[in-house]
Amino acid sequence: MPNDNQFASIDELLKRRPSSAPSKKITFSDDTQQELEQKIEDIRVRTLEEEAKTRAQMLGLPYVNLEAFPIGPEILSLIPEETSRAHHIIPFLRIEDQIRIGVVEPDDTAINGIISQVREAHDGSKVSIYLISQHSFDMAVKLYKGVAKIKTVEYGVKITSAQLKTFQQELLSARILQENMLKANMTDAFAMVISMALNQSSSDIHIEAEEKDVVVRFRIDGLLVDMARLPHSYWPRLSSRIKTIAGLKINVDSIPQDGRITIEFEGEEALDIRVSTLPSAFGESIVFRLLKSSSIGLSFEELGMRKVVHDKLKAEIQKPNGMVITTGPTGSGKTTTLYAILNTLNNPDTKIITLENPIEYKLKGIVQSQIDHSKQYTFALGLRSILRQDPDIIMVGEIRDLEAAQTAIDAALTGHLMLSTIHTNDASGAIPRFLGMGVQGVFLAPALNAVIGQRLVRRVCTQCKQPYTPSFEELQRMQEWVDRIPENSGETKPNLSTVTFYKGVGCDFCNHTGYKGRIGIYEVFTMSAEIEQQILSGKVSEFEMKDILHRAGMLTMGQDGVLKVCEGITTADEVFRVAKE
Repeated sequence: MPNDNQFASIDELLKRRPSSAPSKKITFSDDTQQELEQKIEDIRVRTLEEEAKTRAQMLGLPYVNLEAFPIGPEILSLIPEETSRAHHIIPFLRIEDQIRIGVVEPDDTAINGIISQVREAHDGSKVSIYLISQHSFDMAVKLYKGVAKIKTVEYGVKITSAQLKTFQQELLSARILQENMLKANMTDAFAMVISMALNQSSSDIHIEAEEKDVVVRFRIDGLLVDMARLPHSYWPRLSSRIKTIAGLKINVDSIPQDGRITIEFEGEEALDIRVSTLPSAFGESIVFRLLKSSSIGLSFEELGMRKVVHDKLKAEIQKPNGMVITTGPTGSGKTTTLYAILNTLNNPDTKIITLENPIEYKLKGIVQSQIDHSKQYTFALGLRSILRQDPDIIMVGEIRDLEAAQTAIDAALTGHLMLSTIHTNDASGAIPRFLGMGVQGVFLAPALNAVIGQRLVRRVCTQCKQPYTPSFEELQRMQEWVDRIPENSGETKPNLSTVTFYKGVGCDFCNHTGYKGRIGIYEVFTMSAEIEQQILSGKVSEFEMKDILHRAGMLTMGQDGVLKVCEGITTADEVFRVAKE
């Protein structure tokens, strides 16, 4: 075995001189110098390989030398480059169901988790670990430059139509989902959760580590529903699997991470899933947001606005300039409303540009730009840039400060139709909010076309709806809201004593909730002389605006909701849950 004496002998050859001879400089030709340096390097490499081979024997592991080993990009893609470099682990061979992986430090605590992920991603394959030297790793890891950002880093995750159909037929209840997940490998478990979520028309999936359990919950029609409880021992494999698919760091659980998964269905549109992880006391909270373009394909006519409101608002969005603002909390359907308006206005002779954070749905024929605060690309900066792109219609995801508000108003005053959102409780709070930001009334008044306040209520399940009699308190409260409907609203006040009310009793179709799907309840106002005068005064409160809008004939969200209750679309409980008068 080569040893340190070999290095010493070469060093001595270079330095040895007769002790009695006078000192003189010994020089070598360039070729000789390179040859000596190469010999030194060869000896060093052989020594490292011999040491690795000896260490492998001591650990009971097979050994391999990867220098000049033919490793293809499709093999390297089994483990992402970042993970490989961080833990000195590299896949080097795959033959049928055999996968072989080299490691420099098998004692690294992260190695077992990475190996488990490879096994889960390639269920049925036998994964073997080989000890390699640091030199072998350094040579092999350079080959990642040939992996040209291929999507196999996503581990080829696909749910075929046949697989989806099978799971949809099998997963008929939350109990069956839980039982099947406990028996499945992580690849199938992931497919089951996604399939069940699509079955239930869920918008979000929450997977949370608790003290003793892992709970899986779906947000269905705006409310969270428990779907499965799994033992806590299930968590490491499931979370690692999700992180691997989403391109997140497997060994990082102390800081939040964000990722994205694209699942391709055979013959159908792809499903984009936005993934967010958050550290918690007992592990992590992982949330999926399911984004399918068809879910925002509503037309303006399908939003559920009453005819008087629909016609009034349609006239405003047909104008060539001005601002249309939607208000409401997160999850109130503002984005859906804006996209429905864009779908109505989108045609080949119109240039539409949006500024969003993030871009959740891709819209054909529309230029969409995503802000990036890390690069100082803000709403205000993006909006100024958009104005140089010669647009006809602009949609800005949110107006949150004076700079963005003033730029949006300037755009509305210079021949552009501006669509955006602002966070207030209802439509009456929009004008005081703008003035509170510092916007001058003399600019706001001529720029504003319309303001929409909205909430979402669940629809009564059409499969199990039955007549019922509301409680005295419910009837009394609904009557108070009906009595306050403005006479000039264009709506007929219903006689509650003659109305047949409906509610769902629960069935498999609605997951025994009594509700299926959602619809908006709205309040919309357009500009009038009195509203404009109040804006120009620069001093107006929400209470004053409520009175002005009532005199102008605006139907409130609560009143719109009660009318939908009388039409059998939703229930009084739902309206009272989301709307206040």
